[in-house]
Amino acid sequence: MMKTFLINTHFNYPGWSEGKLNLTFMDAAKAFFAERGHQIIETFVERGYTPEEEVQKHVLADLVILQTPVNWFGAPWIYKKYVDEVFNLGLAKKALLDGDGRTRHDPGKQYGTGGKMQGKRFMISATWNAPRETFDNPGSFLYGGKGVADLFLPITSNYKFCGYDILPAFGVFDIYKNPDIPRALEDYKRHLEKYCLKAQ
Repeated sequence: MMKTFLINTHFNYPGWSEGKLNLTFMDAAKAFFAERGHQIIETFVERGYTPEEEVQKHVLADLVILQTPVNWFGAPWIYKKYVDEVFNLGLAKKALLDGDGRTRHDPGKQYGTGGKMQGKRFMISATWNAPRETFDNPGSFLYGGKGVADLFLPITSNYKFCGYDILPAFGVFDIYKNPDIPRALEDYKRHLEKYCLKAQ
């Protein structure tokens, strides 16, 4: 049975950002994979977690999806804390990776090749105030042609460092000024079908 691990990293700001949209997309993923016979594993970072259990969830899961709002051009700060605690323990126990891949006797081996999670996959599903048109657009004032993958590199690098294959991210854009949530949910299902069900 395939195992899908959903991590919700929303951090509540009462009256402004309360997590309903991210929960909606997490629930959509949960239903999508449950209908296809996957075992669902969940973590809501804000509700608390045990690093030992989170390491084990990563070890068990075939697919990890991070559901996150984009706050000031990254995931909420509680996710960085989560990563530091969980991945440090995963390194210490040699559960997620065994060093950085290099050895003193083989300096030619590339940095970042010490991961033990080969064959597992990681994806980000994010909610954005930014419109889609601001990415991959050389005329964009803020990003000047850079894409979503560029912005998420600090997050995806953690997983690639551990051996995961990185899947294309999904985004729900322009959620404050021009939202179309029903369409975004349909787009999300198609994205999951296209990228997450391959090579099962």
